[in-house]
Amino acid sequence: MRVAIGSDHAGFELKGLLCTLLDELRVEYRDFGTYALDPVDYPDFIAPVARAVARGEYNFGIVLGGSGTGEAIVANKIRGIRCVEAADPVVARLGREHNDANVLAVGARISGVEVARACVREFLSAEFQNGRHVARIEKIARIEAEEARA
Repeated sequence: MRVAIGSDHAGFELKGLLCTLLDELRVEYRDFGTYALDPVDYPDFIAPVARAVARGEYNFGIVLGGSGTGEAIVANKIRGIRCVEAADPVVARLGREHNDANVLAVGARISGVEVARACVREFLSAEFQNGRHVARIEKIARIEAEEARA
């Protein structure tokens, strides 16, 4: 499994802790930045993560910011990305199981470290359940394609 991870300044410290978790889980990852606490614009770091996942270079992405909301919005602008914003491990797991989410967004100012770690664990260990969810994912892909042509 390969994971792309990125953050803005608000998610920088949490990103470091989650990289430690990825090391513990023996998950290969690439840190797309930011690499300091200096204020930055989150789209500059989140879009490259999402694009790398969409191209198939990484299985999953993890994006971090203050709330996780802007990060999820940016990631979901990239065709083929289904980003779940989670402040609860159950949401992270269901995002994978029901929505085949391939990017997880977590808010560093919303989730504590242990909740964020649990979200990552659940997200990475869950599998898409297929079944009735496949038709829904296909419909999302059709909507995405229609919007790309508009």
